[in-house]
Amino acid sequence: MATTDRTAKLSLDGQDFELPIHSPTAGPDVIDIRKLYAQAGVFTYDPGFTSTASCDSTITFIDGNKGELLHRGYPIDQLAEKSHFLEVCYLLLYGELPSAKELDDFENLVTRHTMIHEQMIYFFRGFRRDAHPMAVMTGVVGAMSAFYHDSTDVNDPHQREVASIRLLAKMPTIAAMAYKYTIGQPFVYPRNDLDYASNFLRMCFAVPAEDYQVNPILSRAMDRIFTLHADHEQNASTSTVRLASSSGANPFACIAAGIACLWGPAHGGANQACLEMLREIGTVDRIPEFIARAKDKNDPFRLMGFGHRVYKNTDPRATVLKQSADEVLELLGVEDNPLLQVAKELEHVALNDPYFIEKKLFPNVDFYSGIILEAMGFPTSMFTPIFALSRTVGWVSQWKEMIADPQMKIGRPRQLYLGETTRDYIDIENR
Repeated sequence: MATTDRTAKLSLDGQDFELPIHSPTAGPDVIDIRKLYAQAGVFTYDPGFTSTASCDSTITFIDGNKGELLHRGYPIDQLAEKSHFLEVCYLLLYGELPSAKELDDFENLVTRHTMIHEQMIYFFRGFRRDAHPMAVMTGVVGAMSAFYHDSTDVNDPHQREVASIRLLAKMPTIAAMAYKYTIGQPFVYPRNDLDYASNFLRMCFAVPAEDYQVNPILSRAMDRIFTLHADHEQNASTSTVRLASSSGANPFACIAAGIACLWGPAHGGANQACLEMLREIGTVDRIPEFIARAKDKNDPFRLMGFGHRVYKNTDPRATVLKQSADEVLELLGVEDNPLLQVAKELEHVALNDPYFIEKKLFPNVDFYSGIILEAMGFPTSMFTPIFALSRTVGWVSQWKEMIADPQMKIGRPRQLYLGETTRDYIDIENR
């Protein structure tokens, strides 16, 4: 619970209004304006809500200036290095790291819910073959409420728990099926003897004629990608899930809304944009040309995958993922892939060029996740679906927290109206 021992004074039209100041456990103090409209008759104006706390939360904390990302207080680099995705999922969902038995039970529970309702396969077939996998995922996840009626009552704690496990468990299957459908290959069913990341890789790359043997280096890299994208505080898609949830909508509809928001290129498409930039560069010998363009203030070209809006010094996720990227590229090689050759040289330039160092244009998590997924053989159209599958546990954790919050109200942002004031209707013959 935030402490309230100070107030801020707002003077307006000769009147003073006292606004409580809440002190969080970490981060800047927050001025509580909930009663401002009732007391003073004014709204605040904050497009994008970049200076507004929309909720209180105990899940994730980011300090962009320090390059710090904490899940329930644990630094992301420690979790990515020492833990694995499903353990982090347990932490996000329940607030504490699990005991050995709790983790074993949780992993078994998730593993045994990975299959989807067989009739959902017909739902996939209603899409065009060239449909974007994100369009397929948005539709299929939203349709889960038509197949799992026993876990849509948000007022029932047991149903909320069942829905949480189903979403976490089935999202890799849905993402893999979306991929298989777009490339015209048969669906591959999950297997209970594989871990979460290995199961996803096999569902994406196995075919009936030849099974896919999961390499542990690739599986570990995929697990890290999942872990590093699991939650990121009150970003656009998480806020979308919370806003949809505030109406009492069922969890599958809320997560589908989050997927739709994540699809936006300004949010979830950053690693795809990074790979498209590498394709634009084309070959290593053209890198100096694009570096010069990036330094030219009059050139609109931007280097994608470098620097970060939130992290001002370094992206703590990128440091860990760089290690996996190096391992994957060493395993698979870059000699036959000009794209990866460009990526490696561009990374070298960014880490050593004084301009990049001064401007803090460090390779970020999108850069490294993009080149890992490219090396594994995923098309760029699958980058955002993989992000969505990774972020599902964060959305679900935020949804569960919000639903259980006794202060929850339906979201209703205000506006600064600049349109016409009241005017009389004019009959059509007089216009």
